[in-house]
Amino acid sequence: MLALTRSADSVELKLTVSEEHRYATLTALGIDPLEAYIRQVYFFDTADLALDKAGVVARARRSQGRPDDSVVKLRPVNPSALEAEQRTSKDFNVEVDAMPGGYVCSASYKGTLSKPRVRKAALTDYPIRKLFSKPQRAFFAANAPAGIEIDDLLVLGPVNVFKLKTSPKALRQKLTVELWNYPDGTRILELSTKCAPADAFQVAAEAREYLSDQGIELGDEQQTKTRTALEYFASR
Repeated sequence: MLALTRSADSVELKLTVSEEHRYATLTALGIDPLEAYIRQVYFFDTADLALDKAGVVARARRSQGRPDDSVVKLRPVNPSALEAEQRTSKDFNVEVDAMPGGYVCSASYKGTLSKPRVRKAALTDYPIRKLFSKPQRAFFAANAPAGIEIDDLLVLGPVNVFKLKTSPKALRQKLTVELWNYPDGTRILELSTKCAPADAFQVAAEAREYLSDQGIELGDEQQTKTRTALEYFASR
């Protein structure tokens, strides 16, 4: 993890909270649900999740009051194996995601859509490729399994998400709170904070101390938002 962190552009520390502790956690953090904004998250994959098996994630989002956006992500990834030209792009990011019990390094090519198109692609035959820029599509083609074209993927979603950021006085980092609501009633509450790689261990220690002081349970079984979504929609 130390080696990956040194080669990354950023680190995101994550903690998921069980259903049992969700309400107490939100109360302890003083979260006002009216401060949250709504997102709809769509994933794109084959019926047998061939992209997921290859470590590729294709995703697009609609956000209340914000532009639509998309990302092509590869994980796990070895930063030293990436092209130097990619690393210089402002839309390309190498990040280590760390949570209790594990970590993974990913490379993401992000894009912001000039016009709202995600809903159109989800509900009509509007080409999925038009949600992604040329560099994103090239990154997809270089890493997706052979024979899989982006326009042939299935739309998996949406998952409705409530998101907000808070700035606790006792924590120098902003804390992001996301509640993912799946169609079957399953919910995942995730707390996260981002920082520079050089600050990762200090921020992790401070965040752990802060959450413990608020009485927030740190030992819950961790869940992954993306995998839960993919497996739910693919099964249907």
